[in-house]
Amino acid sequence: MTRAVLALNAGSSSLKFALFAIEKGETAASPSHRIASGELEGIGSHPHFVAHDAGGRVLVDETWAPTNDGANLDKAHLGPMATLMEWVGKQLGGVDLMAVGHRVVHGGPEFIAPVRITPDVLARLAALTPFAPLHQPGSLAPIRALLAQYPDLPQVACFDTGFHHTLPAVAQAQALPRDYAARGVRRYGFHGLSYEYIASALRERAPHLANGRTLVAHIGSGGSLCALQAGRSIDTTMGFSVLDGLVMGTRCGHLDPGVILYMLKEEGLGAAEIENILYHRSGLLGVSGVSADMRDLHAKAGVSAEVTQALDLFVYRLAQQAGGMMAALQGLDGLVFTAGIGEHDAIIRAAVCARMGWAGIRLDAAANAAHHEIISTADSAVEVRVIPTDEETTIRRHVLICLG
Repeated sequence: MTRAVLALNAGSSSLKFALFAIEKGETAASPSHRIASGELEGIGSHPHFVAHDAGGRVLVDETWAPTNDGANLDKAHLGPMATLMEWVGKQLGGVDLMAVGHRVVHGGPEFIAPVRITPDVLARLAALTPFAPLHQPGSLAPIRALLAQYPDLPQVACFDTGFHHTLPAVAQAQALPRDYAARGVRRYGFHGLSYEYIASALRERAPHLANGRTLVAHIGSGGSLCALQAGRSIDTTMGFSVLDGLVMGTRCGHLDPGVILYMLKEEGLGAAEIENILYHRSGLLGVSGVSADMRDLHAKAGVSAEVTQALDLFVYRLAQQAGGMMAALQGLDGLVFTAGIGEHDAIIRAAVCARMGWAGIRLDAAANAAHHEIISTADSAVEVRVIPTDEETTIRRHVLICLG
């Protein structure tokens, strides 16, 4: 190992990371060499730091004293980032950390490719916060912490919206007065780092799907669908914000705007209250009244009518919106499940595929239950696969592209 890259995937109170060795002559197209990975959880409240090596062996598992910095994300990230960087330095043992790459949720209309972070770039990214008010601050807080602690360390922003810049104009458009488009109000799409990874994996594992019409279902606590045509995004279910599209853990997904007007006019709710409902009290949690965690809901399915309704709605909306993506693609050759639920929940995969049986999808029940990569039968008109996503590997690639 001659150098290393640290990839950071930040949420509002958690941060996943991966450390990659970069050998002499290695390029963005070279296979990645992961040294370690882990997560910082409970940032701003109950910090927990866990890391393991490439073989899964636990390297560190520490819980720190509770803090009360959650309201100030920049302050909350200072201590955890200092601890992470100190630990990374010990792991590298004097090897040069060439750069840190960050997942940034929103790049707006301007940032469609990875970019080296400067104070000016950071200010322009912060100006996009109204487009992603609950996610952009969490993306930028680790950047600010590292700028304060390691001002000379190169940092690269990698955008979740960037992969979707290939959406045709008609798929980007909102049916609003034209001046809104001039202000950046359009459909962007998210989960782009995940979709880029799946597109690259398909080129290696299934070129026939990589060159064809493939629908990728990234379903976890947040979720979306992406229509890939020859590896390029031509439509996706998330639009202007991460609220749109599928039913999610605590987010509503597709919603008639009239409901928001009702909340405003009839209930007298303010913007903050409505934001809280749509982001934190809706989705699986809101409909079930029990939990946003699919594992909890499966345990109560058949016992609670509300839980059953939540699961049915989740599957119905996913299959319904998959039909829309198929219309954009003008057919379907492959379906890929990824992310937490997509990779691990055989029950949901089976239910979705059953609802899409009209498209000729035939599921191999045994392969699905065993979480094989290919879970469709030989006579299925659509090939169905399960491919684990790896956003951190995409970030590594973006860093090497950006820094040349």
